[in-house]
Formats: sequence, structure tokens, C-alpha cells
Amino acid sequence: MDVNNLRIPDRFERLRDLGDEALTSIIIPVEPMLDEIDERFMDMRAADRGSLMILRGTSGAGKSTFLDTVGFFRQRVTTRRIARDANVSQALRDCVSSENTVIVFEGREALGDVSGSEIESAMHEINQFVRSEAGSRSLVVWPTNRDDLTDLLVGIGESLGREALFGISNPVTFFQGPPKSEYARIAQQTVSVLNEGASLDALGISVDLANTLTEQSDTIGNYLARIRSAAVRAGARVEKLLTKERYRLWTLTASGNDVEGDVAALTRGGFSAADVDRLLSSTGANVVSDLKKHPEQTGILGTVLDARIVNMDMVCMLAVTRTYGSPELHKVMQAKDMITAKDASATRRLIESDLGILLQGQPLGTRKRGPKPGSNTKDAFAKLTEISRTSDGLLNDALGRGLVDAGLIESYETERNLGTDLVFNSDIYCLKNGSPIRLELMWRSKTGRAAIANYVLGKISNYGRAIGVIQ
Repeated sequence: MDVNNLRIPDRFERLRDLGDEALTSIIIPVEPMLDEIDERFMDMRAADRGSLMILRGTSGAGKSTFLDTVGFFRQRVTTRRIARDANVSQALRDCVSSENTVIVFEGREALGDVSGSEIESAMHEINQFVRSEAGSRSLVVWPTNRDDLTDLLVGIGESLGREALFGISNPVTFFQGPPKSEYARIAQQTVSVLNEGASLDALGISVDLANTLTEQSDTIGNYLARIRSAAVRAGARVEKLLTKERYRLWTLTASGNDVEGDVAALTRGGFSAADVDRLLSSTGANVVSDLKKHPEQTGILGTVLDARIVNMDMVCMLAVTRTYGSPELHKVMQAKDMITAKDASATRRLIESDLGILLQGQPLGTRKRGPKPGSNTKDAFAKLTEISRTSDGLLNDALGRGLVDAGLIESYETERNLGTDLVFNSDIYCLKNGSPIRLELMWRSKTGRAAIANYVLGKISNYGRAIGVIQ
């Protein structure tokens, strides 16, 4: 997730294009209002006529969200909307359904949105509609956020026939929205759905800050706006420090055992983004307690650094070292009785690898599992990891050569310094479309989730200190 492409809308209208499956993970039931809707429909069935509800609530309280999603929590209830510029009489007739229907008047929440004559005309049309057979199963809802409009609607309704229009209920229903205790969860789910599974931590928002913003917010809409503002500020603070380079930190796991599942557990989204929250909970290493002292900086670092964890297949890495290794590397390999003849599949394997797919700007999909590596492959890779203990630069150089030859990057160099006062070198510094990506290689004969998390967090910590985000 690019912090510059962050998406946290505070109005439901910006979420309607998500589809029901995504929305159900964000929306929570507002039980008191659902009970009110139930009572209205029961009264309507008994009276054999429709009804009007004036729904008064503060702007941003979630009225539109609630009304649009009643059907998520109540069977055989649909929601229809009448746009501000629609012909009211025709639009009401178009909303008729065999199911219980909530008909919402949009864009008319305050007197400034609509003229007095339009209001009176619309109320007459609503009155006729709910009394008709066609409108007998329709609950017309007029949301308002101002008392003057609310009072005007009540006055007109009273003159038209109070009980016939509103039923026996109070003509005004007050909407409070979801409870504050649910604000953080709603924000977390909204952020996750709209931003490749990101967490609030990944936006630089700690639990303490999220709770503080809850206390400062009057409505869920206001809370989401504060969350967005805090995330934008956090990203901007970090990006101001990236004056020399837009750092991008990709960790490659090259291991003699299958760690594909472990990498998946530590990442989110199709682009294998490192999930800092999962990383922190996956290891008890000293780096965790240190980073937890800086929760907001640590979370945003993973996002701003474009931190990713990418699994490299051992067969691919063996093919790369055989095909693109320098004479010096091949000499070391031969001393261990390793094959150094070129592998015709090396370029293809690189292009089809997780790293190759990501360098092509494509998301990782469901991978086709090939045959498990045989004993000879495992023995050969074990020798590579032995070489990495003293000469990992030779192995990293082979990968850089291969990436250039495959057309996945333009150029590379090994052991490139970060260019900061604190001296940290990256294993491979490569240019892709003119922008740098720093690759850190984790060569291991065997590893697991905790070790990977510790390694990646260590790199994030080093980069964060080098660029001044973590003091």
C-alpha cells in the first residue's frame, strides 16, 4: 500500500461501489434502530398502509450507512433511494416492491438543500403514496440533520393527518449511530478492506491514539475523518525525511525448507506487504520490545518503506547461481562439488518467481505447487547456505545479474550504503523504472516464522534509525 494512495472515506456514499461482501465486514448492526424498523413494519402490516419516518441525526452519524444496509440484518427488506433531482411521484412508484421496502429521500437533509415549496410538494406525494395499496409495504424515510427542517416536516405531516402518515409512533426518530466502543473496530475494518488489508498500525495509528481519537469524536464519520487526518500526517512526517531516496525495503527469504506459509502469515494483500503487527506478535526477540516503544513510527515505517517479504524458491536460486554466478562464485561452488553448468530454465524461473511477478507490478495469485525438491536439490542448496555464511555477496551478485538479464530491473549494485549518517548497507540496490528497490537476502538452511519476523523487524528498525524516524 502506497501511503499516497490511502483511502479512508468518512461518507457512506464513497463505499457503495464495494459490493455487499466487502461491506458486511465493515458495517455493524445498530440494534436500537433495527428494533425501531421492525416495529414500524409490524404496525404497517396491521394498518395495511405505508408510513413516513423523519430520521434526525447529526451529519456523519451514519444514517445513510444504516439505511442502505438494513437488508444485511433483516430478511426480505430492501432499500431504495430517491435522488435529489428525481420526480418524487414517479420515483415513489418505481420503488414499489413485493418486499418490505425502505425508501430513502437523498440530498434533502437541511433547508438549504431544498426549497419550502419542494418540501411541501414532496410531503403531499408521500402522503398519497403511503395511503395507497402500492405503498402499503413501504417505509419512506426522510433523513435530516437540522431542527428547522425537522420541525417543518413535522408541521406539514401533522396537517396532512398525523397517524395516517406517521402511524402511532413519534414522527421524529433520533439516530445516534454506532456506539463509540465500536469506532476503532469499524475504522480498522474500513482501512483493511480499502487498503490491501492494512491495519491502523500500518498507518502510524497506535491503539492509544485510536482511543484518544474516539474520545474526541462525536460521530463515526468524524472519527474516520480524524483517523484519515492522523494517517496522512504520520505519512507526511516520515516522507519529509526521505529527501535523498524513496526507500523501498524488500526482504527475500531463501531457505532450505518450505516457508511459503510462514511468509504468507506475515504479509497481507497480493503484493506481499509486510504486516508489522503480525511481525511484532510472531517473535519475542529484543527488537520487538524496542520497537514497541515507538508504535506509531514503527507501523508507518512498514508502509512508507514499502516493506515486503518475498519467498524465493530454492530451485530458482540454484539455477540463478549456476547461470549468473561470477567465476569467483563458481570456483567456490566447485570446491564444494557443486554443479556450475548454466541452467536453461534460470531466466524463466526468475520471471515466474514471486519476486519476478512483483517486479513486473503484478499481484501474487494462488500459486501452482510443483513437485517437492528432491534430496539432491536440498543438498545442493544446503551448500549454498554454507557459502552465504562467508561469501553472501557473491550469491547476491548472481541474483542481481539474473534480474538484469531477465529484464526485471535496469541495474544493480551490491552492498550499497543507505547514504545516511548511520552506516547500513543493503544486500542488493537495484533500479526499476528509475526508482530504487533495496533487496535484503535472508539465506538460511532452515528457518521459520519467528526467525523471519525477527530478521525483517531488525531491518525495519535499522532503516528507521538511519533515516531518523526512530530515535
